[in-house]
Amino acid sequence: MKFRLFLLFALLGASFLSFSQKITPATWSWTLEPASPTVGQSAEIIFKVKIDKGWYLYSSDFDKELGPVVTTIKIKEGLGVQVDGPLKAINPHSKEDKEIWNGTYTYFTEQAEFRQSIKITSATWKIDGTYDAQTCSNESGLCVPIKGPFVIQAAGTASSQVEEPKKKNLEASLIAPPQESLWSFFWIAMGAGLIALLTPCVYPLIPMTVSFFTKQKGGKKLAFLYGAFIVLIYVFFGTLLAFFAGASFANFLSTHWIPNLLFFAIFIVFGISFLGAFEIVLPSNLVNSVDAKSDKGGLIGVFFMAFTLVLVSFSCTGPLAGSILIAASQGAFIKPIIGMLGFSLAFAIPFTLFAIFPGFMQKLPKSGNWMNEVKVVLGFLEIALAFKFLSVADQVYHWHLLDREIFLAIWIAIFTSLTLYLFGKISLPHDGPSGKLSIPRTLFATAMLAFVLYLIPGMFGAPLKGLSGWLPPMSSQDFKGNTSNATTSEAPNKAKYSEFLTLPLGLQGFFDFQEAKAYALKVGKPLFIDFTGHGCVNCRKMEEYVWSDPRVLTKLKNDYVVVALYCDDKTELPESAWYTSKVDGQMKQSLGDQNLDFQIAQFNSNAQPHYILLDPRKDVSPMVEPVSFDANIDHFVDFLSKGSAVYKSGN
Repeated sequence: MKFRLFLLFALLGASFLSFSQKITPATWSWTLEPASPTVGQSAEIIFKVKIDKGWYLYSSDFDKELGPVVTTIKIKEGLGVQVDGPLKAINPHSKEDKEIWNGTYTYFTEQAEFRQSIKITSATWKIDGTYDAQTCSNESGLCVPIKGPFVIQAAGTASSQVEEPKKKNLEASLIAPPQESLWSFFWIAMGAGLIALLTPCVYPLIPMTVSFFTKQKGGKKLAFLYGAFIVLIYVFFGTLLAFFAGASFANFLSTHWIPNLLFFAIFIVFGISFLGAFEIVLPSNLVNSVDAKSDKGGLIGVFFMAFTLVLVSFSCTGPLAGSILIAASQGAFIKPIIGMLGFSLAFAIPFTLFAIFPGFMQKLPKSGNWMNEVKVVLGFLEIALAFKFLSVADQVYHWHLLDREIFLAIWIAIFTSLTLYLFGKISLPHDGPSGKLSIPRTLFATAMLAFVLYLIPGMFGAPLKGLSGWLPPMSSQDFKGNTSNATTSEAPNKAKYSEFLTLPLGLQGFFDFQEAKAYALKVGKPLFIDFTGHGCVNCRKMEEYVWSDPRVLTKLKNDYVVVALYCDDKTELPESAWYTSKVDGQMKQSLGDQNLDFQIAQFNSNAQPHYILLDPRKDVSPMVEPVSFDANIDHFVDFLSKGSAVYKSGN
């Protein structure tokens, strides 16, 4: 019994310490090849990073403006060594993140490798530099900056590791790395292929194609080959795109204004085409030439029959397949191949199955006006999606052409028009005679109406969390409405660093600890310290899903003085503000380095998000147990309430 009690208290103590324990989930090492280069010779510094299981480390080859911390290497000049080219990341993974970053970043799991080319300019040389990176975890919600010095002497031997021994958080081994769900994209692409079957360019071809194979000797075998060739043709185009648009090019497609404006224009053209203004068709000479070759028979004939189907149906399938390819081009190398595989399988399997089992043909609905209705719905959706690409370019380059309320107004107009069309209130050029609404059309129209009603509060400041990855950020909206019953406490008009740092949700506060502490003493309130980072995904999730709750927001506004300390901000401070850290002996020159050093030195923690409640009348001991990532709103409300109670009691 005593042993069990001892074990229980030991576990409780360990779990308490885990909230404020310094974590080092990645360890760096480095070598030089060749080990002893001579004057004028080039060499490579090879950095290898061992990453703890379940953690991931951001790479160096994506746009630093995206948000996550890009791995960087800095080498001091004037020591007989010259940097020769950019830092190279060796085979990182790629992930498209629409919810938080609106772009594609690269990362490593388990082990990372970077290479930096240098040139030796003096017989007595020394490589003296620093590395700066960030590791994160999705499950525990922590992000940890990993930085330190490295030195390689002229003899070519690497210096010993400066990293201190790893101290693992109890949660560190429980975290899964982020991986783009290719399966989910495969099913989305397959859904697009099934929708393509229902369009007027494809659906009427099914019975014609099936009847051809049922009349041929060995028709079932030929039908199977026909379907296989359709898949191969689409996958071929996906492979071409994967070859030309690898991971490094994907980030350009995701964030640069040129491809995003091009995609915007393409989707608008696709959408208007589906609405019936015109048809996107391939040159008739090409179609006729391929169709003529389909009469040859055998494997070649079946291949060209499949190719003819792909070309003839292009006016309907082109926009859908093109949309899948555009989405895929901004992700991992294999994504375009997976997308075209899913699309083509859904497109090809029905032709093959109906040829093998022609009896099923009798159960298919007859061709009719409903096929054009499918095209029109797709047209409205394509136009709505087009504005997502314009929004990405607008946010990255700060044009402010498509702020949140303008984006929402456009979407409300588009989906209202779609709702009116589905209810039969408006008609388009290729529509047939109107009649009674079918049950599926009525249900879909009702769903669109509900979606419009969901969007409308967003015009007045509602967060619309279900669309957080699609809409421009709340900070771009001029009118945010009254999101809570809280009243904002007074704060200086010009807080330090407020010219480039902001707090979310309209909160007023500070970005410098000493300034915040002085103000808290003045107004008689406790401090809420938010150790955060620009590249911290789970910091943004906490703000969006927890802080936005009226109970939390009210307490933050009324009961606390909020100070956000960004631990990854690269702003270099005036030289008079630099100091040498007592933690690692390194000079702290940037705002982020000093904030992180403060977090480590005072709270023995280096992970973000990390929330501390302090009494400014006392020392820096937390009033209550600190909190890290926890999406449970009730837990966070309780955390803030306990802090207020302790402050009022004076204990």
